[in-house]
Amino acid sequence: MPAQFVKAFNIRNKSDAADAKAIWLAVQQPSKAVAVKTEMQQAVLMMHRQREQLVKFRTMQINGLRGMLAEFGEAMGKGRAAMAKEISVVLASVEERLPKVLIDSLREQWERIEKMDEEIAAIERRLREWKKEDKAVKMIGEIPGVGLLTATAAVAMIGDPKAFRSGREFAAWVGLVPRQTGSGGKVNLHGISKRGDQYLRKMLIHGARAVLSRAKEPGAWVDRMKTRRPSNVVVVALANKMARTIWAILAYERPYEKGYMSVKPV
Repeated sequence: MPAQFVKAFNIRNKSDAADAKAIWLAVQQPSKAVAVKTEMQQAVLMMHRQREQLVKFRTMQINGLRGMLAEFGEAMGKGRAAMAKEISVVLASVEERLPKVLIDSLREQWERIEKMDEEIAAIERRLREWKKEDKAVKMIGEIPGVGLLTATAAVAMIGDPKAFRSGREFAAWVGLVPRQTGSGGKVNLHGISKRGDQYLRKMLIHGARAVLSRAKEPGAWVDRMKTRRPSNVVVVALANKMARTIWAILAYERPYEKGYMSVKPV
């Protein structure tokens, strides 16, 4: 149980005995059980964590290599693609005026970056193979803005979609609903709560941003939102809608329909 939830039950000074009593009181409160994940879902989540870690390390290595070359007056464009195009020319230009031991170290660092590229590609290949075998991943992969990483991460993290009563509850679990404060019958809405898994929320927001910037026909709903809301608000709103759509497809086991509109019973 998260420590911030236990803290509210400790009304005395902090001690081991007081903490134990607070934990005992906290675990007795009504709570929602977490859906049990299959071993395959856990394995997919681990691959996502490995990939995320490799991407982080690769970015650190790229920035470090760019900074060291900048110390000797060699400036390169930002990003992995720009460095891949320029690194061979830059290393060749500094090879004659810099010590050989440094040149060898810089080349080894670039080789490490290329090795991490291969490892990231291998993980994505394994995720792609799982997508071909898993019906749920293939179904939600048809949603605009939901790519390989978002689809596999969503299916693996949700576990059992029936653990959520509605798409709104799933969106709240991801942290894509407004944070609320209220007193005296007045409720105030703030920015998104940012609760739940940060990785899945990031994937959904990036996917929504890609739809807004690249899709030829993002849809009438998105067009209406863009006329009356700031761009970042529209991005989060679309990410929220994507999360609800993902839950509906998984919970009801029906394929994605672009023009589908829910109809309330009369």
